[in-house]
Amino acid sequence: MRMLISLIRHPNVGGVLVIGLGCEYVQPEWLANIAEEEAKEHAWMFIQTEGGTRKSIDKGITLVHEMLHALKETPRVPMNMSDLVIGAECGGSDYTSGLAGNVVVGRFYDMLIEMGGTAIFEEIVEAIGLVDLLTGRAANEQAREEIQYTYDKALDYCKSVRQYSVSPGNFAGGLSTIEEKSMGAVIKSGTKPIQGVLKVAGKPPHPGLWLLDSTPDPYWMQFGITNPNDNEGLMDLISCGCHIVLLVTGRGNVVGSAVSPCIKITGNSATYARMEDDMDFNAGFVLEGDCTLDESAKSLGRMIADIASGTLTKSEVLGHNEYFIPYKYQEKQVTLPRKCTE
Repeated sequence: MRMLISLIRHPNVGGVLVIGLGCEYVQPEWLANIAEEEAKEHAWMFIQTEGGTRKSIDKGITLVHEMLHALKETPRVPMNMSDLVIGAECGGSDYTSGLAGNVVVGRFYDMLIEMGGTAIFEEIVEAIGLVDLLTGRAANEQAREEIQYTYDKALDYCKSVRQYSVSPGNFAGGLSTIEEKSMGAVIKSGTKPIQGVLKVAGKPPHPGLWLLDSTPDPYWMQFGITNPNDNEGLMDLISCGCHIVLLVTGRGNVVGSAVSPCIKITGNSATYARMEDDMDFNAGFVLEGDCTLDESAKSLGRMIADIASGTLTKSEVLGHNEYFIPYKYQEKQVTLPRKCTE
């Protein structure tokens, strides 16, 4: 429910049509009222009341067309990089992800934060072995405790399901262990202090760098899910208010998003050449000595500014509009274990 509400409130969403069968516990009118409170185009209906599938489809299409017509009148206003919330994850990693793709994203994140923006990175299950590195970058003691607790919980989760976030495709791409993959995954966070930990559908309280907790909380450990696929991970980031999401993939990926533009980045020039219709940015030039990390990060920043201004990503051009709402089984905030006091 928190994810649905957060997406209704998402700044990229201009209109909301909520459809229910008629018997659900969650009533569509209630969600439509939240959209109304956010001053967004909104409507709701019951399939049973409308008379079934075809009539509901016809009415739904009419309502969406009316919303789109109204949204054409939305005024454009100036924005800066400091206004943006950018999320990043990696999927289909190979050896170049930790040498170029994720590293360039980390350099851009440093630049974004220096400009007053907000950056969110996730995949705590791909931080195995790097807890000291993460806690050492905590902005304060509260953040350090949140990071330590979140890491320990993720490690327990991986042990409980007897699986770590490393795949046959990663091994085929040249990675050897979860620890090696973790070094590449974490480097996409850059070098800035980590302000704290966000839960799925939680919003950053202020600009800076934030870690997104993507594992279920202990009570639900065997019932929640972490990142079964990249669509789910991207939606976790988007639920936290990310205007744009970055997906680093050494071996290539074809996903998109129905809510926020997805920029697919690879550090492997061969992958970019093979999948140029899907890949947006080639960070492989760094490995070939054609540019520096900083130059590549600045180039990525210019692409992000263009996409924020309306340029379409490759996934948008192709019509990739994947949409995934998972069960997360999390509390609203990080709940640290109580300490004994005398």
